[in-house]
Amino acid sequence: MTLTINHFINGAESAGEGTSTRPVYNPATGQISAELRLANEADLNTTVAAAKKAAGSWGDISLAKRTAVLFKFRELVAAHVDELAELITAEHGKVLSDAKGEIGRGLEVIEFACGIPQLLKGDYSDQVSTGIDVFSFREPLGVVAGITPFNFPVMVPLWMAPMAIATGNAFILKPSERDPSASMLLAQLWKRAGLPDGVFQVLHGGKETVDGLLTHPDVDGISFVGSTPIAQYVHETATKHGKRVQALGGAKNHAIVMPDADLDNAADHLAAAAFGSAGERCMAISVAVAVGDAADLIVKKVEERALAVKVKNGTEPDAEMGPVITPASKERIVKIVTEAETAGAAMVVDGRDLVVPGHEDGFWVGPTVIDHVTAEMTAYTEEIFGPVLVVVRVADLDEGIRLINSNPYGNGTAIFTSSGANARKFQRSVTVGMVGINVPLPVPVAYHSFGGWKNSLFGDKHIYGPEGVSFYTRGKVITSRWPEPTHASGASYNFPSN
Repeated sequence: MTLTINHFINGAESAGEGTSTRPVYNPATGQISAELRLANEADLNTTVAAAKKAAGSWGDISLAKRTAVLFKFRELVAAHVDELAELITAEHGKVLSDAKGEIGRGLEVIEFACGIPQLLKGDYSDQVSTGIDVFSFREPLGVVAGITPFNFPVMVPLWMAPMAIATGNAFILKPSERDPSASMLLAQLWKRAGLPDGVFQVLHGGKETVDGLLTHPDVDGISFVGSTPIAQYVHETATKHGKRVQALGGAKNHAIVMPDADLDNAADHLAAAAFGSAGERCMAISVAVAVGDAADLIVKKVEERALAVKVKNGTEPDAEMGPVITPASKERIVKIVTEAETAGAAMVVDGRDLVVPGHEDGFWVGPTVIDHVTAEMTAYTEEIFGPVLVVVRVADLDEGIRLINSNPYGNGTAIFTSSGANARKFQRSVTVGMVGINVPLPVPVAYHSFGGWKNSLFGDKHIYGPEGVSFYTRGKVITSRWPEPTHASGASYNFPSN
């Protein structure tokens, strides 16, 4: 019998009232592994009502009690890394080691959120005017929702939920329909950690559910990670309905390779950053910008590494790369690669026809390297979201920086160089939110914040870290005066100033 995946509403698994379902696949085999129940309007309203009720009490609970729940949740997630990783690999396809890696980065955010008593400390100014003090603190928004993508079914929800819950909000997770099982285990772990019912809920659904969250009057904030067109839609729709929004969009991440770089080191990292997780990362390096004499050498070295990648079912111990998420993803990737070839780009490594023995029905695309790509080709202009590295050749660092800055995306970028002067010029000149110096995937640690510029972010707050605390709270300033009974009131029609 096919497994049925339900919602998690008000502290319990629930089938809800919706009758629509969607199949969940194992990308390595192409087989259906489960049926996912999709919410209807009644399910949405039930979930939001439970969240609103829970937010009222959870926001008043002491920081000590909130922190105790967070510490317990962190302990439980750490104890269930293997189980979570298996769920990720079974529905996403990434290799187990990569799945465990994303859980590790999620754990870092939980650990940061455990310090919420320090993070929510306010400010106090004594005697700003005679007998008057001013102090400020931050309060939770209320009900917030997270709409998360398929590529990180544990890490991205953990970028959001611990921060939202630590700051006193109730959180509704709308995960991707493609790999929903890990979110259900996270819900069970929150409950076991002692989180009150309704503070963390999981609601599965498609566009109808997303639109319901974006427009529901009792939802106060929306966090989103996904493609740029949808991020823009989420931002415009939710802000129109009075909600605070952080919407992280797509990317086209470049890595400049200078002639003075350690080219073996650069090739190792380019291959890992382009082909890890089958390229299905918003921080994947998809464009190598080869400068001058470095071009021929770096292309050859990346070719050798691409051909050596072990592409297998992610459950196999030596697997380095798994399948892409759906047949539609494979078809789109192959189409873009073919268009580049037709337009005159050079196919260095071609992964379009990869077959994995024993898994012939899986959604496979092998590591692909395309040289002599120009800025007009769709392989450059489109976010491919697959294991494809395109190489654009430039004459010098300045031309490389101009190329990056003219791109509409501004998520992540990197430079490989042994020159401090080149690195400093690069980091100060690129119009990109996250920059790596000899680091291909510059994802900030949990106590900084993650977010890009330009078409990679809609809204003014980055995710997790200090900006995450700010996003999920709003400031309140108190001006206080306690006059002694024997003193005159000091009332005035002017602003007090002394």
